[in-house]
Amino acid sequence: MFNKKNISVLVLISFLSLIYLNIATIPVNADVVEVKAASYILIDADSGQILLAKNEHNKLAPASMTKLMTLILAFEDLEAGKVGLKDKVIASENAWKMGGSQIYLEPGEEMTFEDMLISIAVGSANDACVAVAEHLEGTHKNFVLRMNQKAKMLGLKNTNFVNSHGLTAENHYSSAADMATMARHALNFPKLLEYSSIKEYNLRQGDFKLYNTNKLLWWYEGADGFKTGYTDAAKFCLTSTVKRDGLRLICVVMASPEQRGNFRDSMQLLNYGFAKYAYKSFFTKDSVSGSVKVGKGSVEDVEVVAEEDVGLIALKGEEKDITCEKQLITYIDAPIKEGQKLGEMVLYKDGIIKKKVNLIANHEVPKGGLVKEILKMLAETYLL
Repeated sequence: MFNKKNISVLVLISFLSLIYLNIATIPVNADVVEVKAASYILIDADSGQILLAKNEHNKLAPASMTKLMTLILAFEDLEAGKVGLKDKVIASENAWKMGGSQIYLEPGEEMTFEDMLISIAVGSANDACVAVAEHLEGTHKNFVLRMNQKAKMLGLKNTNFVNSHGLTAENHYSSAADMATMARHALNFPKLLEYSSIKEYNLRQGDFKLYNTNKLLWWYEGADGFKTGYTDAAKFCLTSTVKRDGLRLICVVMASPEQRGNFRDSMQLLNYGFAKYAYKSFFTKDSVSGSVKVGKGSVEDVEVVAEEDVGLIALKGEEKDITCEKQLITYIDAPIKEGQKLGEMVLYKDGIIKKKVNLIANHEVPKGGLVKEILKMLAETYLL
């Protein structure tokens, strides 16, 4: 016989079971953040791990977020030595004709390549995009072809560019996931990140002042990139990146319906990421991580540095489960090239390999020569 006490216990158990089932079946992305954007994604910049996403592969107008690819190609050419920051860029009539956000270039006006890039990164200048595109590839059309080639190289499956600036055009689209991949690639260029974090810039000897369109630089601690976007078709968009306590996140929101909604939506997503996740760091990129003995060289050992940051993202509280093992050769004969791999750092979580980072020679070591070897042998003999 069930008494009232037993019935009460059964009711309570049934109620708790329903709660448990409801919680257990909630999808990862179901209303955990209040985001009005039609499409969004939040990823860990280091691993590319998706933390939150919704409609992230939908093809949508990216507006001025397009300029991130324009900047990527410009900085690739800078690194390759094809162009210099102080090179003069001459504005064409095509650049002068551009509407929307601009720095009002006049046909024939000269400006340094650096000022053009800052005008794009900070002021979202459409005319500067065309001027840079023509400077690098001869014509704007050729530059756009290169943008699409780069998109394929990065594995972007839902992106097609028609122009370098993002003004509305038929068949010009991208997705939140693809924009996040672009942003992750853009982090390979420290100068690009530096320019995108500039809040204000004096152009033309201070006669024209640029204010960064990315308001997260003022409103959100750790924000330092990348690019806003708005057109009637695209609505309000933002590709952003933020770093706090070693954890760098990339956030993309597309088609946010309200003015400044792109910032509000992004902060909601970023708040979630920083509340839930932490980054356990062991070594930063280029930090000395050990040394290797060198034979027949001009020096007797060579320092090794981490080729990239050595660390892993984890849910807060699970950082203790991440361990790091250094695997380094003990001896190598010269010559050694700068950047030559001499070992690796292996990161584990719960005993499973999650990441490997190369340990590379910090500098070259040429052969020591015959005299060097004789002196070394004499020194060793004397010590014995």
